[in-house]
Amino acid sequence: MSDNLRSSPTNTSNRLRNIIIAFVVIALSVTLGLGIQGGAVSQSLQAQAQKSIPLEVAINNQKPSLIEFYANWCTSCQAMAKDVATVKQKYGELVNFVMLNVDNNKWLPEVLRYRVDGIPHFVFLDSQGQPIAQTIGEQPLSIMEANFEALIASQELPYADATGQISQLNTSELTIQGNQDNPRDHG
Repeated sequence: MSDNLRSSPTNTSNRLRNIIIAFVVIALSVTLGLGIQGGAVSQSLQAQAQKSIPLEVAINNQKPSLIEFYANWCTSCQAMAKDVATVKQKYGELVNFVMLNVDNNKWLPEVLRYRVDGIPHFVFLDSQGQPIAQTIGEQPLSIMEANFEALIASQELPYADATGQISQLNTSELTIQGNQDNPRDHG
């Protein structure tokens, strides 16, 4: 009689239902895992920015610096977050790491000063706070490390002015404070 119960339509239906539930659980787990992983990159950018050296300190503390212009939505910035964290861990005692979010209007003067038109945009400063080189876009870890070695040794950066894959900066969303009709109005 137990053989008859195993092949009944109800048991077959329950078994099929359990298989479907198992597939749905697996699919949801994979989707959730990928979602968390993608969020971790964005949080990594935010966490790195919160731990970065303030620009004013970096310019004045007699250490060479790297300024990274980034945005949380920037896929190239997200792709480089892990490598930037690796470089920061390796060279953080010798080089200031500054992160400026281009979506924050506070940094508009720096965006204009360093002519940021794509991100990530990296500006290398010497120990006197003067810009000496820049790179734009995704850079392989080996190129970043070679540039840092040269920066620390006060040598010419081997990969200065390099350009990799970038995310375009939408400058139409940036606003300028003050009365634009009167060029003498600085407020």
